[in-house]
Amino acid sequence: MTEEPSQPRGTTAHMPDLNWSQVRETVLMLELSAVQIETAMKDSNASVEVLTNSFTSMAGYMRMISDTIQTLPDQGEVGIAKQNLSGVSEHVAGMVHQAIIAFQFYDKLVQRLAHVGLSLGDLSDLVADPRRLFNPGEWVGLQDKIKTKYSTREEIAMFDAVMQGVPVQEAVDKFMAEMKEKSDDIELF
Repeated sequence: MTEEPSQPRGTTAHMPDLNWSQVRETVLMLELSAVQIETAMKDSNASVEVLTNSFTSMAGYMRMISDTIQTLPDQGEVGIAKQNLSGVSEHVAGMVHQAIIAFQFYDKLVQRLAHVGLSLGDLSDLVADPRRLFNPGEWVGLQDKIKTKYSTREEIAMFDAVMQGVPVQEAVDKFMAEMKEKSDDIELF
């Protein structure tokens, strides 16, 4: 079996020769974008995991503090302190709850970015393969593969709208408006 000559891996746009290819340049930029997304997610995941664990522990401690406060007598100076501590405890517990919700939104963001990174990789593979590049069936397959990665009705509707010719920004704006309306439907972990 004969091995094909190796294609240059980096850009040759600054000094193009007869082998220069806009497809190869596109693939290079797609691969770079996918890796940048993946690297950013890995960098942030460790920090967010520490924060998530800290806030989850804080929520447990706040419950323990609230339970302990409730055992104090209601009268006298201790009763006044109990009332003040109860109010502060409830306020802090609410703040911890909001932080946990924010981490859940971050988790959704990471999932979406992971899908984008994988989709960019799949696109890069398709564009890099001349046998697939000019085959409409391959593009339909890629579109179907990308669509299956969407997990909400709104994401699928946005994808379908773009595929049917709605301008991307218009479809994204509609998606964002729908997601804003849905923000009350949050599952806590």
